[in-house]
Amino acid sequence: MSSPLADRIRPKNLDEVVGQRHLLDKGRYLRRIIDGGNIPNMIFYGPSGVGKTTVARIIAENSGMKLHKLNGTSAGTADIRDVIADTGTIDGMNGVLLYLDEIQYLNKKQQQSLLEYIENGQITLIASTTENPYFYVYNAILSRSAVFEFKPVTAEDVIPAVERAFRVLSDESGVKIKAEKGVCEHIARGCGGDVRKSVSVCELCFLGAENNGIEAVITLDEAKALTQRSNNRYDRDGDEHYDILSALQKSIRGSDENAALHYAARLIEAGDIISLCRRLLVIASEDIGLAYPIAAAVTKSCVDSALQLGLPEARIPLAEAIILLATSPKSNSAESAIDAALEDVRTKECGTPPRHLQNKHLSLIHI
Repeated sequence: MSSPLADRIRPKNLDEVVGQRHLLDKGRYLRRIIDGGNIPNMIFYGPSGVGKTTVARIIAENSGMKLHKLNGTSAGTADIRDVIADTGTIDGMNGVLLYLDEIQYLNKKQQQSLLEYIENGQITLIASTTENPYFYVYNAILSRSAVFEFKPVTAEDVIPAVERAFRVLSDESGVKIKAEKGVCEHIARGCGGDVRKSVSVCELCFLGAENNGIEAVITLDEAKALTQRSNNRYDRDGDEHYDILSALQKSIRGSDENAALHYAARLIEAGDIISLCRRLLVIASEDIGLAYPIAAAVTKSCVDSALQLGLPEARIPLAEAIILLATSPKSNSAESAIDAALEDVRTKECGTPPRHLQNKHLSLIHI
């Protein structure tokens, strides 16, 4: 069975990697480390499909060390023991390099089992994760590793990878691929900076194209159909979820209703109106507050309507609430006041309420 196209055309050296120029251009810090040959423990952090695994593999395969590859989604304690068993052997005399994909799926005990060997240099760790490593990776491993953030790739950087994918498909099949104008650009733009997804869409377009054995025609409509939901990065329990909610709130706080509607649309398109409703209710009191108190009641009404209507109609009252909140005056005085009161309660001796404020109906008569 043939491997996926994205795997078949994976870059073999750092110069072929798409994007990540802030890390991999000549003279950049990560590139200098790699070219220097002394590989430290590293953690690559960023969204999927932007080159983390590719760069890690290139480093690992050119390190001269005994290479082990594990994936956190399937690796168990026994797999980690097998890696440790190679330390101190003839095979591992130059060191053992562990490439660990999706490290966030290993529990704390599994991560701790590697710590001693990472600390004494017997194992060099290159790990990758789509989640914030400062939340999901054991602190002792973080303190012994350099963290590098991989960023989404721009559409302009993805276009050459899309064109290369079609060339490889044509060479492998012996069929000339004729793509309509705008196909490569749409795939590159529509896959949200995910190079692997863009290449996979190319393969799907080719497999579903009209093909007479000599020429395959890929239409713009087919490319649009295969990328229509790909550009919306969203993970309901991960960093993207909280980043979008944060961007929504900060846009409303900054009175930018257009930006706020954009981030709300991403949540609506993902079907997550519960998170959107909850955040709007918070914003009405936290950011608008006493500057326009009626906003809380209006927002609650819009949220109730949205939850009763469901999608797609729910988008209308939610948009009303968003525009109202973004264009309203802002005040966080209520939040600041209650936080100050809570701080007093937590840090100071409060004592009992003054007698005239106590629940006393009759003063005691002393005889």
